[in-house]
Amino acid sequence: MSFASLGLSAQILKAVANKGYDTPSPIQAQAIPAVLEGKDVMAAAQTGTGKTAGFTLPLLELLSKGNKAQAKQVRALVLTPTRELAAQVGESVETYGKNLPLKSAVVFGGVGIGPQITKLNRGVDILVATPGRLLDLYNQRALSFSQLEVLVLDEADRMLDMGFIHDIKKVLAVLPAKRQNLMFSATFSDEIRQLAKGLVNNPVEISVTPRNATANTVQQWICPVDKGQKAAVLVKLIKQNNWQQVLVFSRTKHGANRLAKSLEAKDITAAAIHGNKSQGARTKALADFKSGAIRVLVATDIAARGLDIDQLPQVVNFDLPNVPEDYVHRIGRTGRAGASGHAVSLVGDEEIKLLRDIELLIKQNLERRVIEGFEPTYHLPETDLTGKSHGQNRGPRNGGNQGRGNGRSRSPNKGANSGGASNKSANPRRQGDNQGNSQNGAAKTEHRDGQRSGKMARGHQPSADAQPSKPRRQRRPNAANNAAGNNASGNNSQAHKAKPAGQRRPNPNRASNGNRAANKPSNNS
Repeated sequence: MSFASLGLSAQILKAVANKGYDTPSPIQAQAIPAVLEGKDVMAAAQTGTGKTAGFTLPLLELLSKGNKAQAKQVRALVLTPTRELAAQVGESVETYGKNLPLKSAVVFGGVGIGPQITKLNRGVDILVATPGRLLDLYNQRALSFSQLEVLVLDEADRMLDMGFIHDIKKVLAVLPAKRQNLMFSATFSDEIRQLAKGLVNNPVEISVTPRNATANTVQQWICPVDKGQKAAVLVKLIKQNNWQQVLVFSRTKHGANRLAKSLEAKDITAAAIHGNKSQGARTKALADFKSGAIRVLVATDIAARGLDIDQLPQVVNFDLPNVPEDYVHRIGRTGRAGASGHAVSLVGDEEIKLLRDIELLIKQNLERRVIEGFEPTYHLPETDLTGKSHGQNRGPRNGGNQGRGNGRSRSPNKGANSGGASNKSANPRRQGDNQGNSQNGAAKTEHRDGQRSGKMARGHQPSADAQPSKPRRQRRPNAANNAAGNNASGNNSQAHKAKPAGQRRPNPNRASNGNRAANKPSNNS
């Protein structure tokens, strides 16, 4: 099958040929005819299989046959989760549509909004946008969707992962009800399908690869290493294997910055790219990486989608991702379009569970290779892919006297009442309770923790064998009263003697009217 058999115009076929493509990928071969027929489409395929061209090519074909966009109008809207992906889609639109009389624009945050408003004022046929900046422009009345014909959600699962669900719903609320809807993504989770219920109408579902599968063209392996040795191991791998273009993933922004500086200190040119970087810095770092000006690009997961680098040979997971699906998207940056790729993950002892979740997701145990001179101080076990061991350490919720059922082991002295003498002797108070219970059956001899039950509840008299309450604490007279009492009478010793509980202590100041008169200062003094 060739692109010419898909129903594309000569202008588009010429642009595709200039890029060196002659045979469509499986996702393109199935998606392009469905889109050209005007149907709603839900398409899922691995990263790097040509999903962008799968909706860009038919979108250009459809719009080239209609009326041009009027001022502030948008005919087709493509929503993406990240700036890098928006820029990539915009570049694809320009590349394949260069022979067509169509106008396009790309809008995202991090840059000035003025030039974007100016471009939208003239109207655009295709608008590629991130949700946040799109809503800003709409609220400023910089664009209108009254003539919208097609909506595309690119990497919809990633948009939900990044918390864009509310922004997406706000965008959908201002779009015309009659439109064509396209959803392209690497995976279709249950959340995506729930969103699709109110978005697509009788869609054509396309899935060319198993869910959460990794490309067969990518060689993957694990390097067990202590956390403090990861940077040194990465330097050794880069120099020993003479890697010239390496995409390294870090879990945090600060970690990416530290690693880039560490590599620079070892004479390895590197740059970091993440959300805290300005758009100009991110664009420059990516351009330098593509051109070979720097050898290593250290990125966070925000760059896992949208980095389209031709023939990228090497991906390194310096930190494993918290979400197992992100591993698939990370290593999908290499081995694209049928090319071979190489992915290495540096795994510390604190990441064993993360690795297990990843291997359960992709349903394979990755090869372990220890680097000489950096042997880890821990053992990295293989994952039981049957999943039988998953969750086995969870105890029963109501296991009688066998614990709390939360999976935590209890020490012998805190164990259940299983007949061990050490358990009873470890807590005298509990021992007394147990003895009282055994002697009196269901009757309790002591009530604790502020609970009320049975005869010990408020409003009931305590049982005969209950312990009497402690007497109330006696109030101590202050120094002024003591001095007044000493001057007024000689009965202080009797007044301050301890009285039995429940009796009121007499106040020496109120002993008699004579005492009060004696305590009162004279006007003649």
